[in-house]
Amino acid sequence: MSTTLPEPVPFSISVTDDQLDDLRQRLAATRWPEASTVDDWSQGTPLGYLQELCQYWLNEYDWRQTETRLNRSAHQRIAIDDLDIHYVHHRSPEPGALPLIITHGWPGSFLEFEKVVGPLSDPASHGGDPSDAFHVVCPSLPGFGLSGKPTTTGWGVEKVAETWSILMAALGYERYGAQGGDWGSAVTTAVGGLDGEHCIGIHTNMPVGRGAPSEQPDASEQRALDALAHYADWDSGYSKQQATRPQTIGYALTDSPVGQAAWIVEKYWAWTDCDGHPENALTKDEMIDNIMLYWLNAAAASSARLYWESFGQFRPKPVEIPTGVAAFPKEILPSTRSWAEKTYRNIVQWTEMPRGGHFAAWEQPDLYVDDVRSFFRALR
Repeated sequence: MSTTLPEPVPFSISVTDDQLDDLRQRLAATRWPEASTVDDWSQGTPLGYLQELCQYWLNEYDWRQTETRLNRSAHQRIAIDDLDIHYVHHRSPEPGALPLIITHGWPGSFLEFEKVVGPLSDPASHGGDPSDAFHVVCPSLPGFGLSGKPTTTGWGVEKVAETWSILMAALGYERYGAQGGDWGSAVTTAVGGLDGEHCIGIHTNMPVGRGAPSEQPDASEQRALDALAHYADWDSGYSKQQATRPQTIGYALTDSPVGQAAWIVEKYWAWTDCDGHPENALTKDEMIDNIMLYWLNAAAASSARLYWESFGQFRPKPVEIPTGVAAFPKEILPSTRSWAEKTYRNIVQWTEMPRGGHFAAWEQPDLYVDDVRSFFRALR
């Protein structure tokens, strides 16, 4: 780590009218394909639902309202290895708060954590115990959201983890915790393996690492095996494309807001605990807010490159520091405790959640907050 730490600078979101006018024109001029030949989502995002969502996006959705809301938070940027890293820094009013860095994945953003940063950073104002308070740091992954886009190779999971440790040091946090799901889980796992000197514990809702199946799997392991088989057979095409040809898919998604929406909304349907309809888990506005961070910053290709850099290549170091796992039933890549223990050598909390899917903090903020508080309570 450099002896001279970079300085954070304030940042605010400011989208131009020209950007919003261009978006409206593209939405209005969409060239639609025919409907699929099935009445469900098995061939992808259905035409009727996507048209309904995009009509709402065009005629009712208000980005300016979202922009105003988001700018109430403390956005900052910091240049690390010549790349601007965006993050939201929620300082707790509690003097003994524990610093916590929370990392999103794809197709998510820092917006996934909007519902939990208040209860985590200021529990007293949300019916909780002040001693459970955190200083919460929510960065945007390189190439995602409001962060800069790498112009060279090498920005894989380990590099992001090293960057996060520099970020926390630059913020003055010598002792901190880490949490994440999806790519955020991989980054958090790497932080736990690389920076155990400063990171006191990690919590994840999608543990990294798989084990060989047992000769006679129990019910829990069989559910995990079935889910992994479904993902491999029916749900992993996006990852193969993004891991092998991120630039190719980037052209289409960067040019068409409807294409970008279809690419992401399908995952809201497939990966949330939504009983067959994404709006049972997330509102139209929540979904579009997140899509806007990909659209406005033309982040389709740059976000996909994390797959090219890391998919199938990340080999986590064993994590010796305390680890907590929240196992949500609709997680797309579930694990069993015995599998997870091959990577995480000190699992001290494993919670089988009653409901919820891949976007844990977004879908089930109360369950998420309770589990994060419970895990870190013993480590403070």
